[in-house]
Amino acid sequence: MVQEPTDGQLVFRVRGGQAAAFDELVRRYQRQAAAVAYRLLNNRDDTMEVSQEAFLRAYDKLDTLDKPERFGPWLMRILSNLALNRRRSRSLRKMASLDAPLRGADGDGRADWTDPPDANMPTPLAQAAGADMRELLARAIDELPEMQKQALVMFSLQKMPQKQVAEILDCSVEAVKWHVFTARKKLKDKLADL
Repeated sequence: MVQEPTDGQLVFRVRGGQAAAFDELVRRYQRQAAAVAYRLLNNRDDTMEVSQEAFLRAYDKLDTLDKPERFGPWLMRILSNLALNRRRSRSLRKMASLDAPLRGADGDGRADWTDPPDANMPTPLAQAAGADMRELLARAIDELPEMQKQALVMFSLQKMPQKQVAEILDCSVEAVKWHVFTARKKLKDKLADL
C-alpha cells in the first residue's frame, strides 16, 4: 500500500518544480476552502472567486511558508483574509449604490409600471423563505464581529480543531474559545427574541 505524501512533502515537491504536487494540495483542501469561504461570504460566486484566489496566492507565495507541514492552516488564513476583504468591498459597494440616483424609464428618477421588474427584488416566495430560521441564523452570524464570526464558522460549522483555528486567526486557543462562546451567546440572545 502506497502512503500518500504529507502536505510538507508536497510543498517541497512544488518548490522543486513539480507543479502537479500542487494539484494534490488543491484536491485535499478545495472542499474545505469552499465551505469556509461560503460560510464567511454567503454567496456562491464570491465563494468560487475567493477560493480560487486563495489557491493562486498560496502557489505564488509558497516560498514564504516557513512550516510546509502547516500548509492547510496557512491556506485557510489566506482564504479568511481574502473573504474579509471581499466582505468589506461588498459593504462599500452597497453604500455607494444607496447613493446612486434612481432612474425611471423616462429618466426622471421615478419608477413607473413600464420599468422592468428589479431582479434584486425578492419574490413573495423568496420573502417567505427568508423568514426561515436558517436564513435568520445566517444573517445573525453575518452580523457578528469578524473574529467571532470566523472562529464560530471554523470551529462550530467546519469542525476545525481549536488549535488550527487559533493558527489561522493568529490568536491563542483560549481566545478562540472566548470568541466562540461569545458568538454563541450573542446568537442565542438575538434568536431568543424571535
